[in-house]
Amino acid sequence: MSGLGGWLILIQIGLYLTLIGLIILIRDSFYNYSDEIWQLLSTEGTIYYHPLWRPIFIFESIYNILFFIFTITILVQFYRKKSIVPRLMIIFYSLSLLIGIFDYIMMQQIPLARELEAASSIRDLIKSTVTCLIWIPYFLKSERVMNTFVR
Repeated sequence: MSGLGGWLILIQIGLYLTLIGLIILIRDSFYNYSDEIWQLLSTEGTIYYHPLWRPIFIFESIYNILFFIFTITILVQFYRKKSIVPRLMIIFYSLSLLIGIFDYIMMQQIPLARELEAASSIRDLIKSTVTCLIWIPYFLKSERVMNTFVR
């Protein structure tokens, strides 16, 4: 078997959904973090201040933009059926999980963030872990993957 059918259709859908999600995250980070909110969270002496807000926001913004570019790169290589695609997908899933863990650990250091997002963050980490457990072995062992991405 070869070609972009079968389970690879789900991969394509996931990549496009990732792009849409990243567009929303990037847009929201620019609109939701106005100067007023930024000052409230990152200015010492305000009630919501924590020294980690600023580096976390900067890190997440840069990561989201770079991951958006990485996802587009994967899609281009995917449709060109390049042999590097399985490695890129393994990096894609692994990086998503590792950054999710890092972000969760950092956000747990901020009391306000810990109160607001604990359940959804754990759910996202579980989802990302399950995704890695399913798709990384698929990209390592699948006959369709080996026969499709050969250029």
